[in-house]
Parts: sequence; structure tokens; C-alpha cells
Amino acid sequence: MEFTAGGRLEVRITPADVGKRVSVRRLSEGEAGAEKFTDTVGVLTSWNEGVLVITRRTGESVRIAESSLVAGKVVPAAPARRKGPSAGFEELARVTARAWQPVESERLGTWELRASGGFTRRANSVLPLGDPGVPLTEALERVRSWYARRDLPAYMQTATGAAGTQEQLCAELEARGWRREVSAQVQTGALAPVGDLDADVSRVRLARSCDETWLRRYQRSVVPGPHVLKVLGSGPSVWFASVPGPAGAGTGEIPAAIGRCVVDGRWAGFMAVEVDPAYRRQGLATSVMTALARRALDEGASAAWLQVEADNGAARTLYEAMGFAIHHHYHHYRSA
Repeated sequence: MEFTAGGRLEVRITPADVGKRVSVRRLSEGEAGAEKFTDTVGVLTSWNEGVLVITRRTGESVRIAESSLVAGKVVPAAPARRKGPSAGFEELARVTARAWQPVESERLGTWELRASGGFTRRANSVLPLGDPGVPLTEALERVRSWYARRDLPAYMQTATGAAGTQEQLCAELEARGWRREVSAQVQTGALAPVGDLDADVSRVRLARSCDETWLRRYQRSVVPGPHVLKVLGSGPSVWFASVPGPAGAGTGEIPAAIGRCVVDGRWAGFMAVEVDPAYRRQGLATSVMTALARRALDEGASAAWLQVEADNGAARTLYEAMGFAIHHHYHHYRSA
């Protein structure tokens, strides 16, 4: 990482560079009081009263005292990913939203306010793409009022880590006391390699709708109801997968594994891939993914996406082996 000009370290950024991707080096105190250099790369989201805030691609905000800077410069946007399908943030954000549609929604400028009786944050949060049409302070007040009328907490779904994502909005929300509750990765990959996996799909059952037993395996549907079924059934072309338990089990048996896929043009989105703890490490998740991928390929899809929470190491390892890679990170902020 080169910061020098003629052999000298230079700070070549100013408050006018807020909103740009920067790389800075600061002097900080290390172990036993020793001084050390620390480098930070991300979007410069604010520079006020001698403190810079830089938002890393993961959404983490780093506060840096201006007095500690020894070097800094504006850097190009992160290089285009060479793995998986090409997609801009806004395209992928809209595709993922169509795969998980709310029971009711309302526009605030080009933002979408979504509500579904509290079933999942995704279906009960604002998708803030574009401009709300009013100043941010007013927009956030309208958001709070809209959700309060529905006895729901106000959530904002934001993204970081790719060209065109919302690092500055994240910083504004944090400055106003909104609290980030959960972060996840949006991953993308080519669809054909998933469909070509050598997996046993003979026991995987595919259907256009889910039944009560599928819902009982699904961890997020604690109290199944019409709003749950409406959200799960939403999307351009929806498929549900299930793998029965041991042969000979009676009617009404909870599946050993489940999954959901939504096909939308070139995209196939994978969600709700879950395996009974008693049947893990038997390849059932791979079988579910493979069967759903083959059906999506039959419908003309070529690219795949999925969402996985950052702390779900087992799932991230599985998806990486299938060829998925991080496209961006998304976060849910809750109003104070």
C-alpha cells in the first residue's frame, strides 16, 4: 500500500472526500506502549470535529482521530469480482427483494416500506434504494410512524461492501441512534456447477407450495399463519424442497431437510436450507441445493444468489465449496 510521494508519507484526503473510498494509515499505541502503524480501507462516511469515520466493506465503522493520521489517499473502487456472475448492487437488491415479498408495502419516494406482521426482518423493513423524496430526518420520522401504526419496530435494511452500496446511510443511521442488530452476506455464484454436483437427489421432493410439516422444520415460522405463507409463496417462480426422514415414518413426519428456491429471469435464489441436527453431515443440504438448482436451470436461470448470516460458519463453508463468493453485506438497523 503506497502512501508516499518523493519518499514522504502524505495525507492527501480532506473533508471534501466524504463519500469516497479511501485508504488511511494512522499511528496507534500497540502492546507495552509501543507505537505502530494501522491501515484502514473503506468509505469515508464522515469527518467532523477532528474525527473521521470510515466504513469497511463488512459494515464495521472505524473512528479515527484526525491527529493520528500519518497518510491517506483516495483509492479506486474495489476491483470487479472475477468469480461468479456479474451484477450491480441495485440489480441484486431488487432481485432478492422480489424473492421475499411483504404482505403490504408503501412507497416513500423510491424507498419501499414493507410489513408482514413481524415475520422476518426482511419482510418488515425499509428497502431504501434511491431517494425518499424528503430530507433524511423527515423520512426517518415517517418510517417510524408507519411501523408504529402497525405495532412493529422500525427497521432499515442497508448494504455495504460493493459499488453503489449504502455506507453513508449506515453512518447517518448510527449517528441518529439506530442500532444494527444483524448482518449477513449476500453471495453469488454460477448456477450450473451447483446443478452438476454429484449429489443424491432421489429423495428430494419438489413442490410449488409448502405444507405444515415443511413449516415445522423451518426455524423462522414459530407461529405459522397466512402472512407466513404469503411471504414464503411470493416470487416469480417458487419451489420448495423437502427430504423425508427415515423410511417407514408415518404421515405428518417433519422433513429431515428443506429448502426454497425462487427463479427470477437469469437468477435463482436459495433460501431456508435447513437440516435436522440429527441428520447433518449426510449431504442433505447439498442434495436439496442440487435438486433446486437443476429445476432452476430447466427454467432458464444461469446465476445463483443466497444470503447467509456472518456467524454461520458451517453454511459459509458449504457455499464456498459450491463456488459462491461474497457480493456484498447487508445489515438491519432498528430505530432507537
